[in-house]
This record gives sequence, structure tokens and C-alpha cells, in this order.
Amino acid sequence: MRLLDRYVLKSFLIPFVYSTCGFLAIWLVFDLSDNGHDFIEAHVKLTTLAYFYLTQFPQILVICLPVGLLLALLYSLSRMSRANEIISMLTAGRSVLRVMLPLFVFGFFTACLSLCLNYALAPHSDQTRKVLMDQITKGKDHADDIDEELFRNRQDARTWLVESIEKKTSLLKGIDISQQDANGNVVTKWYADRGVFNPQDKSWTLTRGKRVNFDKDGNILTEDDSWLHGSTRIKGWSETVWRILSTNDDPQDLSVPELKEYLINNGDFPEVRLAPFLTHYWYRWSVPFQCLVVIFIAAPLGIVYSRRGVLAGVAGCIFIFAAMGFIEKLFLALGKGDRIPAIAAAWSSDIIFTLVGCYLLWLRANNREFPTLKLRWPR
Repeated sequence: MRLLDRYVLKSFLIPFVYSTCGFLAIWLVFDLSDNGHDFIEAHVKLTTLAYFYLTQFPQILVICLPVGLLLALLYSLSRMSRANEIISMLTAGRSVLRVMLPLFVFGFFTACLSLCLNYALAPHSDQTRKVLMDQITKGKDHADDIDEELFRNRQDARTWLVESIEKKTSLLKGIDISQQDANGNVVTKWYADRGVFNPQDKSWTLTRGKRVNFDKDGNILTEDDSWLHGSTRIKGWSETVWRILSTNDDPQDLSVPELKEYLINNGDFPEVRLAPFLTHYWYRWSVPFQCLVVIFIAAPLGIVYSRRGVLAGVAGCIFIFAAMGFIEKLFLALGKGDRIPAIAAAWSSDIIFTLVGCYLLWLRANNREFPTLKLRWPR
């Protein structure tokens, strides 16, 4: 790394650390002001409180990284511009792209960090927060238990009606399973008081129940109650506890592997129902690259040659960043509503503003003025 690269990075890293940590501190203060009373009443231990906020940091950090990059770029580049350091670098034979190279490299590594956090840790933050808050404020040890779950396996024509599910132990209570034939007639039913999934051999153990076979008219043919006071094991079923639970999951709370598994296991669902999950799957990959998009936009707007240009560059960059957030939410809503393809909904915002940033960077590299909007008032 050359001396110039080290200087540019040093000028950028200090405000980046300050701005990112500042946003984290502001979020922490506001969250404590909202939940501090509940923590005090519940006599929460410091270790529990630390664990609670550590589980939230991945999601907040994914949100803070692009904003920290934006502010740090505007501050460092405008400061170097006011001190004529950028001009000195350009007159020494360095191009704008060469001067910005260490910032683009840092943005790439920041995007990789955001991608790692957004892969699994950040999506689980909201769900973990809800569970921990229920345990802290309501004293529930099983705050994540599910009541009255209905699951329809369209591929195997099986319907599960479960009274309750203990997620921690994967125990199903009050089970009613209906097997249908090709014409939709119920041919077999299983009733069980308890059910446990065995991941080793992908089998189900049903306890204290019976099996009933029906004819096409719904009349009982045979009954097997040999395990009424015991248990029976069933192999070959594709259902798992997670698959039964995932039908009511919010896609924004699922990680990349969970979204992929959901789309594979529930591929027979209507496209409208799968659209939110497919959109969020691609969105998990596109969000981290906002860090690079921010650099493409902020770098050319941060390099200015006058005080007036500093204010215009900062205002323009904030306006573009706000527009990027608005368009991102708009495309996501269209994708989740199955109005546009999911991959287009997730990546369109990044692609559009990357092209805008490349255009601004080309203008700055060729020492051309940015386009301005002139309003003519009628006389």
C-alpha cells in the first residue's frame, strides 16, 4: 500500500468509526429509554441485558454501515477538498479513480462484512428480540411456543392439525393427521397425543394414539389402536417440525438457508404466496452491496472545489440517499405483491443508483459540472 492510499484511508477511517459508533450509541440510548423501565421492574441481570443487545447488534450494524460510510465520505472528502489536498493529488498525476481506489476497496470489505451479518444473524434479531422481551417482561420460559397450527402438505396430500408445538423441544401435542387420495378423499387418519420428529432417520414417533382407514364414502374400514398406550414410528414422511412451523413465518425473520429451504419445501404453493419469501431471499444478497452503492454516489459529490460546492454536494448526496431508500421500499413492495420478478425487486435499486454513481464519477473524473435543475418563474 502506497503512502497516498494510507493517507486517504486514515482520513476516512476515523470519521467512519466515529459516525458508525455514534449511530449505535444513539440507537442504544433510545432503546434503553423505551425498555429501561421494563428491565428495571424485571430486575434483569447485566449478563442478560448484554446478551439481549448483542443479539440486536448485527441487524443494527447492517443498517448503520451505509449511513456511516455516507457521512464519513462526505466529511473526509470535503475536508480534503477545502484544504486543496484533492487538487494536489490530481495535479501530481493521480486520477480521481486512483485517489478513490482505497475507499472502493474498503467499501468492498464492508459489503462482505454486511453480507456475513445479513446471512443469518441479522434476520434472527427481531425474532430473538420478541422472545427475550416476552421472557423478561412476562416471565415466560416458553414464549416461543405455538398454539393451533394447521399445515397442508400439498405434495403428499397430507394435512396436519396440531394443538400446540414446543419449539425448544420440537414436541407436538394433540395431533390430527389426514391422508388424502388423488381425488381429495380422506383415506387414512392418525390421532396422537404426542409427536416427536427424529432428525437422524427423518422419522416421526407418535405416542398414545390410533390409526383409522376410511373408504371413499368416509366409512371406517379398519382401526389400529395397538399403540393407544404406547407409540409407533413412521418413516418416509417429508414433513419436519421446522417445515410445519414455517408456513406462518414472516419472511423478514428468516435467514438465507431458511428462506431457501422454505422455497424448496413449499414449491407447490401459489406464486403469490411465495413471492415475499423469494423477494426477501434475493434482498438478503442485495442489501450488503448498498455499501458500495453509497461510495459510488458519495465519492464524486464529496470532491468539491469551493465552499458552495460542499453544501451542494452534501445536499445532493443526502437527497439521492433518501431517494434510494424510497425506491428500494417501492420495489420491495412490488416484488412481495408479485407485481414484478423477485430478483428485479431486490436488485433494481442498487443497479439504478450504481449507474447514477458511475455517471457522477465520470463527470468528476473529467472535470465536468454536475447537471443542475433550473426553475423559471413566470413573469
